[in-house]
Amino acid sequence: MNFHPNEVQRRARIAMMVIQGLVLVLVLAFFRTQIVQHERYALAAEDNRLRQIPLPAARAVIFDRRGEIIAENVPGYSISVLARSERSIRELMERISTLSPVTPEQVGAAIRRYRTDPSRPTVLFTDAPPALVAMLEERRVTFPELIVQSAPKRFYPDGPVVSALVGYTGEVNDRELADSNFADYKPGQLIGKDGIERQYEARLRGREGTRFMEVDARGRIVRPVARTDQIPESLEPLRTNIDLDLQRFVASIFGDSLIGGVVVMEPSTGAVLALHSAPTFDPNRFTGGIPKSYWDQLQADPRRPLYNKAIKGTYPPGSIWKLATAIIAMEQGLVDIDDRMPVACRGGYQFGTRFFGCWDPKGHGNPTLAQAIEHSCDTYFYQLGLKVGLQRLITGGLALGSRTRSGIDLPAESRPLFPTDPAKAYYDKRFGPQGWTNAVTLNLSIGQGENSQTVVSMARFYTALATDGRAARPEVVQRASERERLFSLAPRQMQALQTALTSVVGTGTAAASRIQGITVAGKTGTAQNAQSKDQYHAWFVGYAPAEAPQLVVAVMLEFGGHGSRAARIATRIMEHYLKGTVVAMPEMAGE
Repeated sequence: MNFHPNEVQRRARIAMMVIQGLVLVLVLAFFRTQIVQHERYALAAEDNRLRQIPLPAARAVIFDRRGEIIAENVPGYSISVLARSERSIRELMERISTLSPVTPEQVGAAIRRYRTDPSRPTVLFTDAPPALVAMLEERRVTFPELIVQSAPKRFYPDGPVVSALVGYTGEVNDRELADSNFADYKPGQLIGKDGIERQYEARLRGREGTRFMEVDARGRIVRPVARTDQIPESLEPLRTNIDLDLQRFVASIFGDSLIGGVVVMEPSTGAVLALHSAPTFDPNRFTGGIPKSYWDQLQADPRRPLYNKAIKGTYPPGSIWKLATAIIAMEQGLVDIDDRMPVACRGGYQFGTRFFGCWDPKGHGNPTLAQAIEHSCDTYFYQLGLKVGLQRLITGGLALGSRTRSGIDLPAESRPLFPTDPAKAYYDKRFGPQGWTNAVTLNLSIGQGENSQTVVSMARFYTALATDGRAARPEVVQRASERERLFSLAPRQMQALQTALTSVVGTGTAAASRIQGITVAGKTGTAQNAQSKDQYHAWFVGYAPAEAPQLVVAVMLEFGGHGSRAARIATRIMEHYLKGTVVAMPEMAGE
């Protein structure tokens, strides 16, 4: 087809304009990209080339009161990868398994970390064995995508000795990551799981640092970049009130044969000098992930080593609670230290159609209140409880803190179990209006029945007995000292009660536990338990020196028999701390 020359020129001009327009658009686009938005695209290119790698920070060191180390950090290694997909993680772990065993749990944990935050390097091994690290470093060409770096790991030099108070660390789990209190935590990071590690997490956790690595188009590590946004920082050491020498001694007494809990406190300040739960576990085994075999062993142990018996276990206090009954009665003006009860002790007390036995079937005659405390006469306290009355016994018990946590600065402290006020409503709800009688008063008056206390709560109660009626709040880490008034007695009455407590260890139920040159005051307790009628829990709570108390010691032995057994352990602890000598005397059976 032939076109007129003018038409050809017209079309040529149109084509030229279109071409010029396209060139202009391209020039403008290049100008916009290279000049106007240069910084934006340069940063994007830099982000594609560089990856931000977190640098873990060491947790703060934990010291005892004299500067000895309770928890520190030792060198460790972590292995992570800039993963592209779950499939790539599985393939990588399979390749690593040709060099070193890889468990399905490790693969699953890595997948969970990736799913939680795909943009962050996925941790494959939180505490990589040195042998594995060496093998992978030797094969860097084969595994260019791996990030092998130093990662401080927690270490407890005394391990099982301090497990009940220090707790342990572990990887933050999905439940914690979903908690708003831990919003700034990332998968693979460590967090305190129990004890001091959990309670003071904010004061122990360091500030994570960052570094940059250059990667290729497939996300493989090429080289580190000399650029660091933030250096990891550790916080100041945490100093506690714990006396590590005393803590070790307490643990050595219990060994692996006894079951129970111990709390040692300064009565004037509340400083916790030692806290132990037996049997123990090794918190070092939890570092980097607890082996399944060890976890199964702890779970299967009927002695419950993971259960902190000093702050979580609740047990009938038995006769150590008789001092509460005495204080309630004395505050009400119902009894004085030299008063006797109407019915003498002939091995028990008849109440209605039921005979309530005394721990000593031979009886205690007709003791005064001081003598009833010294020899732990149940018959006396049965009558004293009836004289006080159920309602006043419960109201008074609540005022003494029998249903209140001690306030110790450790997580998950159990609340003691005790009736609520008013008494009738509590028992009607528990047993039904026709399901109970005033006999509950007799049990409650001697620390049985609906009364279960923690070891730390009884230690706190006896700090009030050791001083002026004010109880000290237990403090593992020094805080603003708090003392709460539990009761008010006349100076003469207070001194008389304290004298009665010294008689317990002098000539009473704990006479076999005297310390030469040091006067000890305290009370034994032999408490029945619901699990076995033939196995009793053994209690002793006391303080020394009686004239100027430096420490309160509370000991509870699960299925430990008579309270005199717990008393011997308590006075050995006092002896070690005060440098006395235990008197060698024949063993005595006693409440």
